[in-house]
Amino acid sequence: MPLEEYAAKRKFENTPEPPPSNKPSKSAANYFCVQRHDATRLHYDFRLQIDGVLKSWAVPKGPSLDPTQKHLAAHVEDHPVEYGDFEGNIPKGNYGAGSVMLWDYGTFDLLGDVSGDEQIKRGDLKFRLHGQKLNGDFALVHMKNRGKGNEWLIIKKRDEFAAEGWDVEAYAHSALSGRSQEEIANNLPARKSKRKSAGASDRVWESDRPAKRAAKPAAEVKTKSAAVKKKRTLTSRG
Repeated sequence: MPLEEYAAKRKFENTPEPPPSNKPSKSAANYFCVQRHDATRLHYDFRLQIDGVLKSWAVPKGPSLDPTQKHLAAHVEDHPVEYGDFEGNIPKGNYGAGSVMLWDYGTFDLLGDVSGDEQIKRGDLKFRLHGQKLNGDFALVHMKNRGKGNEWLIIKKRDEFAAEGWDVEAYAHSALSGRSQEEIANNLPARKSKRKSAGASDRVWESDRPAKRAAKPAAEVKTKSAAVKKKRTLTSRG
C-alpha cells in the first residue's frame, strides 16, 4: 500500500487531514497543487497526481517562475489525492502541526513519452503546469549521491511564463479562499469573492467526514449570552 507511511504518521481522530480512501477520486487524473505550510518551519509542499497518489516534495523556498533559481525540493511520502484540496489547521501535538494554505492548484501534462513513475525512478521528471499562479514547463531533478538521498531540485524552464526576479512570497494568499496564512490560522472566513467555492472558514476538503466547525471563543459566547439576557429583561419590563 503506497500510503502506509502517510497513514502511520497521523492519528486521524485528532487531525482534520483526510485518511487514505479506496473511493475513486473526484479530481482530474493529472491534478497538481502547492500547499503553503506554516509548521515548525514555513515551507511549500509541491504535489503531482501520479499513479493514483500525490507524489510530494517539500520545497523550503517555494517553487518559482524564475528560471535562474534552482530550489531544493525534498522528496517526502506520498499523500492521498483527497489531500489535494486540503486547507485548514493541523492541531498541536500532531505531525506537521500548523496552518496549511492551498496556495495553487490546477492540472499538469507530463513531457515526453515516459510515464511519471519511470521519470521519477530515473530522477528527471519534466512537466507543464496549468495553475492559477504557476504555469509553463518545469523539471524536478534528483541530486543523486547527496545527503539523505531525497534531495531534488525544482527548476523553471525558459518559456513565455518565465519571469526573472519572481518572488513567491508576493503571492502569499490562498488560491481556494483568498485568505492569508494568518487568516487561515485564525479560522477566518474566505474572502467574499471566494466564499462560494471555498465554503466555511474551517472547510478543509470534500469527503464523507465533514470538517469540524471551529469552536466560538468563550468571550464571544459570554457577550452574546449577556446581550440576550438584557433583551429579555427589557422586554419583561415593557
